[in-house]
Amino acid sequence: MPLPSIAEPDAGGRVQAYLWIAVGSALGGVARFWCSGIAARLIGETFPWGTLLVNVVGSLIIGFFATLTAPDGRLFVDTTTRQFVMLGLLGGYTTFSSFSLQTLALMNDGEWFYAGLNIGASVILCLVAVWFGHLLAGHLNAMKWV
Repeated sequence: MPLPSIAEPDAGGRVQAYLWIAVGSALGGVARFWCSGIAARLIGETFPWGTLLVNVVGSLIIGFFATLTAPDGRLFVDTTTRQFVMLGLLGGYTTFSSFSLQTLALMNDGEWFYAGLNIGASVILCLVAVWFGHLLAGHLNAMKWV
């Protein structure tokens, strides 16, 4: 069952859209906390691996989902559902504000190498991930058998 549409002209439709985005944000935030916590326990906390992992995975998913559900994509998803996933769920999941704060902390601690590594790896890996997600969904969109 699709989520209620934001295209409804009444205030109730807009309120529902905000509520769906809020629910998605809450779920994304919980997923971010869980994933970054696992990464910290498995890899360590010297470098913000959890934040980097969350941002790369979130970039991959948003590139894939945006392309798969685009107007010319394989999967039709209504506007509210796209907003729930892309603004709510993935907006709550990805952690660019955490990335910024952790990078500043590394700089304040004089860890310039790690700060630069975090900036470079985050930007490059997230751009590659969003491109790869876009590419995967583009290939899926082009398949004739599904």
